Amino acid sequence: MNKSDITRDYCMLKGPLAKKGYDWWWHSFTAEHAVTGERKSFYIEYFLCNPALAEQQPVIVWNDPAARAAGRRPSYCMINVGFWGREKGQLHRFLPWSQVTIPMDKPLDLRAGDCTCTETRMTGHVRVTPEEAAAHPLWMSDAGEMEWDIQIHKQVAYHVGYGASKFFRTINAFEMFWHAEGMKTAFDGWLRLNGEEYRVRPETCYGYADKNWGGNFTSPWVWLSSNDLVSKVTGRRLNNSVFEVGGGNPKVFGIALGRKLLGQFYYEGRDYEFNFSKFWTGSRTFFDCRETDTRILWKVRQTTFTARMEVEIACNKEEMLLINYESPDGYKRHNRLWNCGNGFGTVRLYERKGGGWTLVDEVSAGSVGCEYGIY
Repeated sequence: MNKSDITRDYCMLKGPLAKKGYDWWWHSFTAEHAVTGERKSFYIEYFLCNPALAEQQPVIVWNDPAARAAGRRPSYCMINVGFWGREKGQLHRFLPWSQVTIPMDKPLDLRAGDCTCTETRMTGHVRVTPEEAAAHPLWMSDAGEMEWDIQIHKQVAYHVGYGASKFFRTINAFEMFWHAEGMKTAFDGWLRLNGEEYRVRPETCYGYADKNWGGNFTSPWVWLSSNDLVSKVTGRRLNNSVFEVGGGNPKVFGIALGRKLLGQFYYEGRDYEFNFSKFWTGSRTFFDCRETDTRILWKVRQTTFTARMEVEIACNKEEMLLINYESPDGYKRHNRLWNCGNGFGTVRLYERKGGGWTLVDEVSAGSVGCEYGIY
């Protein structure tokens, strides 16, 4: 449901997660070249791992057998930025915990070197030279440079319910938690990519902001979201709408629950939620994700007793990244985690009326944030 809860954006790396946990804040959006007006999609992520294992320098393992044999696990702050399209790449900057400050039980206020992130603003700089990228394969980074200063205004939230409540967070019930405080976010500011300046404008950024935390990553891993939506029925742009789907195979205390997704369509101020944990709503999900030679394809159908959402999204592989993460235990399990902000497709929304399904709207979706991976 659309319910703000910034306590879920607090840093969660305490207790067992301090030694075997990650926490990240993700932001994705479209920007416009300051001179040509060309549109390009970007992401900026602040990723924290295992603060209680801090050493003088960042500890990066990335499936290093010798490091694991020595009992080492990763510990760092990674500033992870990237861009999609004909020119694409991901840049990773690692900082030791000695250069990081973040409160545990207060609103987000992350400071890592000259990079910062709060609920309302993010700044930073990442530079990786070709020589550094070649000399440090454990960085899993391309070469390039990006700098940014962007205001954040989170407009619509996706609150997954009691599954990420304080009680379940305290006992670390789930392997991977999720909260999207900014399922629809207006960003405003600038960034420079390899010397080229881009403007980020609230009206055209189609922005998104969420966070994930836990002890490992789900497989399969599915995510779709967009607020770049136009009604195929009326031709009207839907300025107060956003949809989101996410999940895969959630685990509770190590027990897999099977293939399940969470979903929401906030349609012009009305909430349609599809949440398997709210069993009393009759929520059911079918999804199929496929890789072809040229595209990744998602097909999702979610129903409750009163509503149905059908999502069909595609994204061209030539514009996508195989994004890199290592788990807190030092294993890199996802080696084909496809990720992009240029997905496109159709969303159909229905309500149950008079014993049948009535179409609310059929919507064309662009600038779709999308992700799929399995190991």
